[in-house]
Amino acid sequence: PFNPHTTVRFDLPRTTRVNLRLYDLAGRLVRTLVDGEVLPAGRRQVVWRGRDDRGRQVAAGTYLYRLEAGDFSATRRMTLVK
Repeated sequence: PFNPHTTVRFDLPRTTRVNLRLYDLAGRLVRTLVDGEVLPAGRRQVVWRGRDDRGRQVAAGTYLYRLEAGDFSATRRMTLVK
């Protein structure tokens, strides 16, 4: 759980193109945090401040983030508490 922002951390074993997107539980895209950027190997972190792509504060609740990096992908859950 987090309020009002959280940090998504991930490690890249090599330089690769990365997508990091945030969805609500209905599967709707809420925010694109990283959009196809080529990032170098190493530890990375991205901060989400609880806002959607239009800059509006989102409702408290559970969200899913999907990380795609090269041939790797993972989906994790996070909860925004107000």
